[in-house]
Amino acid sequence: MGMSAAYGTAHDQENVATLNHAIEQGVNFWDTADAYGNGANETLISKVLTAKRDKIFIATKFGFRLKDDKSDVFSSKDTYIDSSPEWIRQAVENSLRRLKIETIDLYYAHRLNPDIPVEETVGAMADLIKEGKIRYIGLSECSAETLRKAYAVHPIAALQSEYSLLTRTVEEEILPTCTELGITLVPFAPLGRGLMSNTLNVNMLDKNDFRRTLPRYNGDYYKNNSSLAEAFAELASKKGCTPAQLALAWLLAQGENIIPIPGTKHIKYLDDNIGAVNVSLTKDDILNIEEVLKKYPNIGPRYSALQDKFVDKK
Repeated sequence: MGMSAAYGTAHDQENVATLNHAIEQGVNFWDTADAYGNGANETLISKVLTAKRDKIFIATKFGFRLKDDKSDVFSSKDTYIDSSPEWIRQAVENSLRRLKIETIDLYYAHRLNPDIPVEETVGAMADLIKEGKIRYIGLSECSAETLRKAYAVHPIAALQSEYSLLTRTVEEEILPTCTELGITLVPFAPLGRGLMSNTLNVNMLDKNDFRRTLPRYNGDYYKNNSSLAEAFAELASKKGCTPAQLALAWLLAQGENIIPIPGTKHIKYLDDNIGAVNVSLTKDDILNIEEVLKKYPNIGPRYSALQDKFVDKK
């Protein structure tokens, strides 16, 4: 996402170099969406994907739409959700064309329109499997109740939701439901959109950076979270790893069916994230992390009211 939208300016030459480096390091699960730069991210990824198709498991998403198709879905008041069977058929063709491939490995409903039964949405996605346009079905930011309704129509391979040390609501119902049904949980923003790396300075972000609009990156919430990140970094230092690696290792330790998707535009951060797989946590490590979190509870909401209205909370 950050290569084409939401997180300020990016450069295609560096993006392509980072994508190629990911393949060299064995990072083969790539996640994009038609909403990232209004299709620009899918087009960017195609520059690497088409030549190395057999090495990449590609996931993309549909659902967010704009009335004018020109502004930004992350900040525009004209953003809406379309999970209708009619739009799904058009959206998948658009993504296939931009990605320059014949089949999408994992196709997500980025968000769901509450006025359209999820059974209809998933049924239309199942038809795409029969036609060879996609291989697996995923949902994003839906409730456990909605997930069960969807699964009754067709097996759901993956559920994408925000999950990190800062955002743990999925532990209540979503993670147990995924485990029960054999669904992979794919946490996005696993580093709290950079907060838990202890390298984020909100004051240095581009003016159009999405995070500037979110509560936990502003005011008293940001003061709390900056202090939390510093304390967490001290734990990481004692563990002999970076804060990003410790945060990702913690997430991986929460279940066998978890595949986090930390995003980056830079090779150095990609390598840092990859190092998390070499960090093993003890029970004491987990307890120490929980103690730090308790000291800084004023984390704040993860979304503004504009973004939160698109999350399924049934």
